Amino acid sequence: MWLITAAVLILILGAVVFLKMPYSPTKAKFISLTEAKVKGASMINEVFAEADIAGLPAPVQKYFKYCAYIGTPKMSYMRAALHDVVFVMSDIKTIKIDYEQFNLVKRPERFALISSSIMGVPFEGLDSYDKGRGGMKGSLAKAITLFDQKGDKMDRACLVTWLAECLMVPNAALQDFVIWETVDDTHAKAAISWENESVSGIFTFSPKGELLSFRTEDRTAIDMDSKETAAGWSAYFCDYKVVGEILQPSYIQSVWHYDDGDCIYFNENRSGVSIQYQ
Repeated sequence: MWLITAAVLILILGAVVFLKMPYSPTKAKFISLTEAKVKGASMINEVFAEADIAGLPAPVQKYFKYCAYIGTPKMSYMRAALHDVVFVMSDIKTIKIDYEQFNLVKRPERFALISSSIMGVPFEGLDSYDKGRGGMKGSLAKAITLFDQKGDKMDRACLVTWLAECLMVPNAALQDFVIWETVDDTHAKAAISWENESVSGIFTFSPKGELLSFRTEDRTAIDMDSKETAAGWSAYFCDYKVVGEILQPSYIQSVWHYDDGDCIYFNENRSGVSIQYQ
């Protein structure tokens, strides 16, 4: 009997030690994926010029100028980090997360790492869009898969998310596979086709040139149980601050527009988003 008790105690101790270790399989995969993309990304020795934006809709041109990108170096990728984001997992579960993301410019590829805990147990998520395939995987206690969502709808969701963020890493907005269309003085439509998927959305700007939001009908809300719900989706950007030479939004929200009301499921806590280019 004492052997069984000792074995159980050893297993419990081993589990505690494993959970306390800084190593994370999910984070290791995120680092591996992003490092591979960095190695494969060619550095761009150019600066943004008036000629680059001449064919864009007027509010998009105003955004480039208002945020002072003209004359600054073009980037090949972006890294962003947000901390203590309020994240709605379900109707009954809301947690705070740290969020790291990587967006590539020359191809619509994107990776994001979610780090948090649920009742003291580590919870991690990895969003990925790579070679036209999207995925969202969540793990508890570093080893237990809570969900692993893939498929056509996830491919489209990840592609349109990259599009929504293209003006945060504005060299992405100049790529040939992003097609712009004028709507009016404060709205512009953008569409993208990649790996047999096509999505689009509307960007809204303030009269002075700030990007305020992006809205699309090309995402499907998929919960942890893989239940699918048709809904509009928006990303909101505000509280612009000077970072180096340029203006960047410091506050970001993501919202599902359900028939019975909006759900702000990703709510940055105004501590500030950190954006770095290379």
